[in-house]
Amino acid sequence: MATFISVPLKKSSEVDLVKPLSKFVTASYPAGDEQSEYLRAVEELNKLRKSALGRPLDKHESSLEILLRYYDQLCSIEPKFPFCENQLCLTFTWKDAFDKGSLFGGSVKLSLASLGYEKTCVLFNCAALASQIATEQNIDNDECLKAAAKYYQLASGAFSHIKDTVLSALSREPTMDICPETVGTLSTIMLAQAQEVFFLKATSDRMKDAVIAKLANQAADFYGEAFKQCQYKDNLPKEVLPVLAAKHCIMQANAELHQSILAKQKKRFGEEIARLQHAAELVKTVASRYDEYVSVKDLTDKINRALTAAKKDNDFIYHDRVPEVKDLEHIGKAALVKATAITPPLSQKFTDLFEKMVPMAVQQSMGIYGQRKADTVNRLVGMMREATNLCNGVLASLNLPAALEDLSGDSIPQSIAEKSRSIVGQGGLQNIEKLIRDLPELLTRNREILDESLKMLDDEETTDNELRSKFNQRWNRTPSGDLYKPLRAEGTNFRNVLDKAVQADQVVRDRYNAQCDMIALLCKPENELNGAIPSANPTRTLQGSEVVNVLRSLLAQLDEVKKEREMLEGEIKAVTFDMSTAFLKALAQDGAINEEQLSLSQLDQSYGSYNHKVSASLSKQEELLGQVQTSHQEFSSLKQSNNEANQREEVLKKLASAHDSYVEICNNLREGTKFYNDLTEILLKFQNKCSDIVFARKTERDELLKYLQQSIAREPSAPSFNVPAYQSTPAAPALAPGPTPAPRTVFVSNHKLITAKSIFDVSSP
Repeated sequence: MATFISVPLKKSSEVDLVKPLSKFVTASYPAGDEQSEYLRAVEELNKLRKSALGRPLDKHESSLEILLRYYDQLCSIEPKFPFCENQLCLTFTWKDAFDKGSLFGGSVKLSLASLGYEKTCVLFNCAALASQIATEQNIDNDECLKAAAKYYQLASGAFSHIKDTVLSALSREPTMDICPETVGTLSTIMLAQAQEVFFLKATSDRMKDAVIAKLANQAADFYGEAFKQCQYKDNLPKEVLPVLAAKHCIMQANAELHQSILAKQKKRFGEEIARLQHAAELVKTVASRYDEYVSVKDLTDKINRALTAAKKDNDFIYHDRVPEVKDLEHIGKAALVKATAITPPLSQKFTDLFEKMVPMAVQQSMGIYGQRKADTVNRLVGMMREATNLCNGVLASLNLPAALEDLSGDSIPQSIAEKSRSIVGQGGLQNIEKLIRDLPELLTRNREILDESLKMLDDEETTDNELRSKFNQRWNRTPSGDLYKPLRAEGTNFRNVLDKAVQADQVVRDRYNAQCDMIALLCKPENELNGAIPSANPTRTLQGSEVVNVLRSLLAQLDEVKKEREMLEGEIKAVTFDMSTAFLKALAQDGAINEEQLSLSQLDQSYGSYNHKVSASLSKQEELLGQVQTSHQEFSSLKQSNNEANQREEVLKKLASAHDSYVEICNNLREGTKFYNDLTEILLKFQNKCSDIVFARKTERDELLKYLQQSIAREPSAPSFNVPAYQSTPAAPALAPGPTPAPRTVFVSNHKLITAKSIFDVSSP
C-alpha cells in the first residue's frame, strides 16, 4: 500500500466579526437599504467563518469548498475594509498546526491584528485539507487517482503561495508551520506525491516502460529535494525524513526496474542486470531502515524475480558484460505536475457577499474628491457672499436706499422699516443671545470627547511601555507609540480645529457687542424707532429728479444681481456627479487610481461654467457700484445740508449696517452650531476608533503576556551542569548511515513529449 504524507489543519480561536464590521458599516454608510444589505452580509460572513473554522471538517470536497469560499471572501473584502492595527482592528489567533504528536512538531500560537495573517492561515488549511482528501483516495480507481493528483497540486500551489507572501502579510515572525522554509518544503512534498500519482496511473494503464521510468525518476528527484530541505530542520520529528528517504529510494528503484525492461527490449542484457541489481539494493535499504514506515515487500519480490531470471539467461545464453552503475546511461525525467496557481476565486460556487461595496481605494478617492468638490463650492459661494457683503457695506455707507426713501425727513424710510420687521421676525436679540449661549456648551462637549479619546491612547501606551521595559526584546509587538501616530495626528488636527473655532466665535461675539445697541433699536416698535431717529428739514424738491431716478434704477439692478446670486448658489450646491464609476473603471484598468487627475478634470467639467458666471456677476456689481457712487455724489450735492440732516443720515446708516450685521451674525452662529454638532459626530467616531484599537491592543497584550509567562515558567531555573561520567548511561548505538544515493539523473530532451493528458486519457500502451 502506498504511503502518502498529509498535513494537519491549523486551529483558530473564535473571533466576533459582526461587532467591528457592523460599526464600520453604520459609520460609513447612511441608514437605508444599502446599509441593511451590508449588515446582513456581515452576519453571513461571520457564519461562513464559523462553518469553515469553528467545527471539525470532513475529508471531503464539500468541506474544502467551504474553506475556499471563506478564503475567496477574505480576498474580496480586504480592499473594501480598512483592516489594520490603527483602523479596523481585528485580532486573529491561530495555533501551530504541527503540535506535539502530529507530523511536524511545535506548540505555539500567534495572535495578530492582520487580515493577511487570517488569509495565510485559512489558505494553509485549504492546502492541508486538500492533502488529506488526496491521501484518502483509492489509488486502485482511475477517477480517484485524478482527484488525488488535482488536490496534491492544489496543496502544493497553496503552500508555495504562502511561502512567497507570508513575510509581507505578517508584521512579526510567523509560527514555524507557516514560515517560508516549512511551507516551501511542504509544497515540494505535495508536488512529489502528485508526480507519484501520475506514475501509479501510468503503471496501472500499462504505458510504455520508457514513459513510466521517466515519471518515476522525476518523482524520485522531487522526493530527494524534499529530503534535502527537511534534514537540517531541528523542528521536524523522526517520521518525516524516513518517509521521504524511503520514497526517494522506492521511486528510483521503480525507475531502474522499468528502465531495465527497456534495456532488455534493446538486448542490452548486462545493463538490464546492472539496473535490477541497483534497484534491489535500493529496496533492500528501504526494507532494512524504513520498514516501519513503508512496506516494499511486493516491489522487492518483483525486482528479485526479474533479477534472478535476467542473471540466469545471461549466464547460460547471452554472457553480456554487466557494467558499473556509474557507467549506465542517465534515465530521463518527465515532470507532469505543476503547483496550482492561487488566483481567487478558488471556489466554483463563490458569490461575493459585499459585491456592491466599493474598494477602500475608491472610498478614499471619493473622500478626497468630496473635499475637493466642497472646496470648489465653498470658494464660489464664498466669492459671491463676500461680494454681496461688500455691496451691502458700500450702500449702507451711502445710506442707500434709505436716503432716497427719506425725502420727507420725518418718517421711517421703507427699507429701514422692512429691516426692522425682518429682525423681529427672526427672533431679535433673544435669538442671537440663545445661539451665543449654546456655543460654549457645544465646545465643551467636543473637548471632553477629544480628551477622553486621547486619554485612552495615553493609558494604553503607558502600559505598553512599562511591559516593554520589563520584558525587553521579548515584548515583540508593534510599539503603541508608533501605532498611534496617525490617531494622534488626527487628534492634534481636531484640537487645532477647535482652537480656531474658539477664535472665530470670539470675533462673532465682538461684532455682536459692537452692533448690539443698534440691533436693539431695530427691535423696538415702529413709533419708538421713529422717535429715536432725528428729524431733518424736508427735501421734497428732490422727489422725481433725474438723479433720484438713476439711483433707484441702479439699486434695482443691484438687487437683481443679488437675487441671481442666490439662484446661482443653489445651482452650484445642487451639482452632483458619481465619481465612484470613474474610480472603479480606473482601478480595474490600471490597478491604481490617479485621483487628482480624474477629480480635477471632472470638477472643471462640472463647475467651469459656474466660474465664468460668478466672475461675470462680480464684474457687473463692480460696474454698478461705480455708477452708484458717481450718482450719489451728484445726489448729495443737491441735498440741503445741515446738522439735523447729517445726524439723521448717520443714524440711518448705522441701522442699515446693524441689520446686515444681524443677518451675518445669525448665519455665522447657526453655521457654528451646525459645525459643533457635526464635529461631535466625527469625534464620537474618532472615540470609537480609539476605543476599538485600545480594546484590540489589550486583547493582544493579554495573549502575549500569557504566552511570555508560560515561556518563562518553562525556562530552567538554574544553569546546566556536567554529570560525572560514572553516573551517565551507556551511549546509544550510532544510527545507520543515510540511504544509498541514487545515480545522478538528468533531463533528456530527445524523447517523445509526455503530458498529464496522455496519461489520464490513454488506458493502453
